[in-house]
This record gives sequence, structure tokens and C-alpha cells, in this order.
Amino acid sequence: MFTIRPEIPSDVPARERLLDQAFGKRRHAKTSARLREGRLPAEGLAFTATSGSGKAVGTIQLWNIIAGSAGPALLLGPLAIEKGQRGKGLGRALMEHAINTAKVLGHDAVLLVGDAPYYGRFGFSEALTRSLHLPGPVERGRFLGLELTPHALDGAEGLVSASGALADGGTARKAA
Repeated sequence: MFTIRPEIPSDVPARERLLDQAFGKRRHAKTSARLREGRLPAEGLAFTATSGSGKAVGTIQLWNIIAGSAGPALLLGPLAIEKGQRGKGLGRALMEHAINTAKVLGHDAVLLVGDAPYYGRFGFSEALTRSLHLPGPVERGRFLGLELTPHALDGAEGLVSASGALADGGTARKAA
């Protein structure tokens, strides 16, 4: 049994532990981490899953980005589940919750870097990102997109860049 709720400041140490457990200490060197660096998650799109005892057992966040010529979009990730809770549907529940909330909040598209067979179950496809590029190396088959609004990524091309609120309280500007 678990509950999904908005992330609160006291969740941060548990979130970081879950992310280190799932991705290792080198997770900060990944290309997608460059888009999150120094930024806050998109408003209302950071979630923690807790066990019946209140322990954090899962996390997911979405981040504001500019998807090249398509304009504003979200970057999903990272998604992490505690080792002992994997295979119980928690990842699916977090994904569905995050995607549905993003749609309700009026977002048009979500990009991510991840395992295509896993994320394909939620509608993510490599075809939607073929002409988009990340600001660093990534395996093309792992760079996936999902349209929350039909045709949101039609003809999208160019560099994906960070946008949204800076962690220091400033606001980012659209990258040129």
C-alpha cells in the first residue's frame, strides 16, 4: 500500500537517497541532469510515493524545458523506486499520476531519456524526438517524447533547453 502526494521539503534527503540507489553517484553527469541543474521542478509536478508507514519509497519530477521549435514542454525524470518496492506497480502509478497531472495543468508534451520498452507503455516514442537534440550525448533510442495535446511535437526540431524557475529564486529566460 502506498500514497502519492506532492513532494515537500522534508522529502529531499529521502529523494536523493532513492536517486543515488537507482542511478548511482554519476547521475549528476548525465545529459538530462544538465537540463535540471540549478532549477526547480515544474510547478505542481514533483511527487513522492510513501509506504503505509510514511517512508518515501518512490519519486518522480517533471521540469520545464523548451523543446526546440515546439516551444514549452516538460522533461520527465528521474523516476526512482526503492529496490524492495519494485515490481509492485508503484512506478506505473507514479508515471500515470505525473502524466495526468501535467495534462490537467495544461502542458502539451513531455520528453525523457529512458528505457523505450518501459516508457513506451505510457505512449512515449522515439519518433517524436527524431529532429530534437539534447545539449550533450544521449543514446538516440532512449530519447523519447509524449504528446499530451495532439500534434504538440509535430515538426519539432532543434535544441532542447532548460527553462522555468531557478533554484535561487530567479526565473530562467528562453535559451537562444
